[in-house]
Amino acid sequence: MTPLRTSTSLFTAAMTWSRLFVPVHTILPLLNSKNVEFEDIDVMMDRVRKAEMVERAGGRTSVPQIFIDGEHVGGCDDLYALEMAGKLDPLLEGSA
Repeated sequence: MTPLRTSTSLFTAAMTWSRLFVPVHTILPLLNSKNVEFEDIDVMMDRVRKAEMVERAGGRTSVPQIFIDGEHVGGCDDLYALEMAGKLDPLLEGSA
């Protein structure tokens, strides 16, 4: 399967997987199942990238924050809400 051509950024905190970071872990299978190539940006130890994430995400500080083609789509719950509503595929295909 050919990777989708959208530009997807995933701002995360790469630490030991724990209950705190379960949302990050749960979105990876969804993105992988859709053959989405994404940039995983670790903001835990990079204050500049964290500030960028917060600014682009309208003040949201939790991780993950997901951007598709530069547009903020939210966090884990938001991504799954798009999937459940049938809106994620069109967004990934660039026709939303």
